Amino acid sequence: MKYFCFALFLVLFIIKLQRCDGLTTRGQGLKGRVQRDRRNIRPNIILILTDDQDVELGSMQVMNKTRKIMEQGGASFTNAFVSTPMCCPSRSSMLTGKYVHNHNTYTNNENCSSPSWQAQHEPRSFAVYLNNTGYRTAFFGKYLNEYNGSYIPPGWREWVGLIKNSRFYNYTVCRNGYKEKHGSDYAKDYFTDLITNDSINYFRISKRMYPHRPVMMVISHAAPHGPEDSAPQFSEHFPNASQHITPSYNYAPNMDKHWIMQYTGPMRPINMEFTNFLHRKRLQTLLSVDDSVEKVYEMLVETGELDNTYVIYTADHGYHIGQFGLVKGKSMPYDFDIRVPFFVRGPNIEPGSIHPHMILNIDLAPTILDIAGLDTPPDMDGKSILKLLEPEKTENRFRSNRKPKVWRDTILVERGKFLRKKEESSNNNKQQSNNLPKYERVKELCQQAKYQTACEQPGQKWQCIEDTSGKLRIHKCKGSLKVSAKRKRTRSLRSRGYSSKEKECDCGKTDYKPARGERRNQRQLSQTNQRYKPRFVHTRPTRSLSVEFEGQVYDINLEEEAQPAYETRNISKRHYDLEVEEDLEEMLADDNAVGQPSSVKVTHKCYILANDTVHCEREIYQSSRAWRNHKSYIALEIEALQDKIKNLREVRGHLKRRRPDECDCSKSYFNKEKAPRNKERKKSNHRLHPFKEAVQEVDGKVQNFNESRRKKKERKQKKRLKKGDDCSLPGLTCFTHDNDHWQTAPFWNLGSFCACTSANNNTYWCLRTINDTHNILFCEFATGFLEYFDMNNDPYQLTNAVHTVDREVLNELHLQLMELRSCRGHRQCNPRSRGLETGNKDGGSYDPHREEQLWNGWEG
Repeated sequence: MKYFCFALFLVLFIIKLQRCDGLTTRGQGLKGRVQRDRRNIRPNIILILTDDQDVELGSMQVMNKTRKIMEQGGASFTNAFVSTPMCCPSRSSMLTGKYVHNHNTYTNNENCSSPSWQAQHEPRSFAVYLNNTGYRTAFFGKYLNEYNGSYIPPGWREWVGLIKNSRFYNYTVCRNGYKEKHGSDYAKDYFTDLITNDSINYFRISKRMYPHRPVMMVISHAAPHGPEDSAPQFSEHFPNASQHITPSYNYAPNMDKHWIMQYTGPMRPINMEFTNFLHRKRLQTLLSVDDSVEKVYEMLVETGELDNTYVIYTADHGYHIGQFGLVKGKSMPYDFDIRVPFFVRGPNIEPGSIHPHMILNIDLAPTILDIAGLDTPPDMDGKSILKLLEPEKTENRFRSNRKPKVWRDTILVERGKFLRKKEESSNNNKQQSNNLPKYERVKELCQQAKYQTACEQPGQKWQCIEDTSGKLRIHKCKGSLKVSAKRKRTRSLRSRGYSSKEKECDCGKTDYKPARGERRNQRQLSQTNQRYKPRFVHTRPTRSLSVEFEGQVYDINLEEEAQPAYETRNISKRHYDLEVEEDLEEMLADDNAVGQPSSVKVTHKCYILANDTVHCEREIYQSSRAWRNHKSYIALEIEALQDKIKNLREVRGHLKRRRPDECDCSKSYFNKEKAPRNKERKKSNHRLHPFKEAVQEVDGKVQNFNESRRKKKERKQKKRLKKGDDCSLPGLTCFTHDNDHWQTAPFWNLGSFCACTSANNNTYWCLRTINDTHNILFCEFATGFLEYFDMNNDPYQLTNAVHTVDREVLNELHLQLMELRSCRGHRQCNPRSRGLETGNKDGGSYDPHREEQLWNGWEG
């Protein structure tokens, strides 16, 4: 009986194990089926992008619908920035997830939608990855500034892309490979409404035909970018908008900032009125975007996809209107240009949450891939922000010792034409510098070992010497000059001068050269025997002048009144006719008289007299038409002379660069055979001060690049001359505004004006840091200029405080900036947080005793 019970128990145990094994197999199969079906319930993604929308000037305050849907219904990031405040570079970073120095789109022109961009970086945008995994991708709106509509970028199933830059009317779009022109009818052509309706229709059709396929859409608005044409129903809104008047408004000039800020002075009244008008127009265009966001939200509610859709709202960069005296524009490294709105709503995102973490436009692509369940490619520089959006567990939320989420606290901001070498303009423009005083720079330079020895190291050119007052000074090493002095004493007694067979130099017969005393005696003898003869002066006065007086023409011989003083013959008294002489004296006494003997002829009707007064013919003062014609003639002459001066300067620079080798025949000891050797020795002994060391030779590639730039400038100049554009200035980015600029109400009727907004040397690399202790902006400009702002004390970046920062801190900031400038991939471009306080072992990471060469900041 005992054995029977044991056998029965054993059978039941085996049967139970088999059932459990079957349940495990079915569970694994169910798990696998859930994983396979998960691709059909992946979330939808909608990216809403605006163009040139600011945060600092209060543009979000008028978008109540967007704030209710995105800010109150999702998460908002208060420290969202862009890596460059330019349209095309920033949009390229959003598509690829890379910094500017990695996708090589530097400005709105260079490499913007170029063949190299299309071949190297466009096939690696986030749309390609999502399209390959089953997403139905679609793009509606502005793409890149130089997109010409000749192709459909890879990765997009539905494509409605704006050709060229932002427009609201009279534009052309590429709709799935076919160009479609639009006019000025609001109901059919207004760009904001067009892309909104197209995107909503595409989403509805996609969910109707492919209900299990996720959709990823980009709705890229042109607002509030120029020409700022609003919808007619909003043309009377915000008549007294003044959010743009911040503490930095019309704060100019700024002599402690970089060059363009020093050049820009306070705005004129017409410029200030224009800023008010422009701000109003920009806000009006954003109201249509506000309606667009509401329409997209209502469409998601109607289709039942709201809870399974991530909606992201942001801009490509910020904007300034009157800040620091700049009438309008972007491209500056300050917060009003690099800070953007950023909102996210979707599954598992806590409504109304606020995140202070620093995020960038390069984080968009990794975030979209993470939402789709894809890993971030190693070549992307950004990081996914999804882990910042995860809600905290209830038991950890009220903990006082909970660990914060690890995230970056420093970003890189870069802008400019980085391919251009700085040495090409070293001969024309001095580098701008605002660094430490000279004695401090000398003190730091003398800390290097190569300057501390007394000219004992081989090849040493400079040494540090302490003078009697205790100051350190840098002197040249003169030990090598003794050898050259000995060589000069032992001159060769060979034939001096060149051989007659050589064609390079012909110094003539230089075998005999008189001594110095003999040459002096000959000079004195020639001076005593030679009779003085005046030399012909090319700048002599005019010989004669024809003057019209009371309907008659008089020929006046000016040469007789101004006889040279060196003439030996007697000068007889002039014999004019008495009546003519009296008329002449009366005419010269007249205010309109011209042509006195000491006058300078400027034009055919105007002269400058000896007393520096200008007199013109009587017709100029009596006829308004003659006055206007002569004034136009003078303007044309000035323009022609300016062009000629510009061409002469280019020729002069060309001759300086192409100067041939010369032989000095005045030196009697010159030897042709030793010339190359002496030249090489002189080149090798050429010493430059350590503060002025720079590369002097430019390779062939840079020369070709300079030549192409010069030709491009000439073409632009010719176009401006044809159009009659006199606003553009060399080295500056200027614009002209007139009454015909805006085609929709409200209209500008205060006339035309010209204003400059940026400069060609506005190339910089900046660090923007925000953490518990620091809120700073540190910038290095291509001109060598440095800027440092502490936003805890100066939130509007009014004062450059670089002179108040310790040299060790500046050196640490420079090293960190150099690391980010060369970073590649998200592992290098997102370093761990580092402190800025020197010597702080707990929070700081800078070690003043580590063996690393200090940064010579004054070299730029």
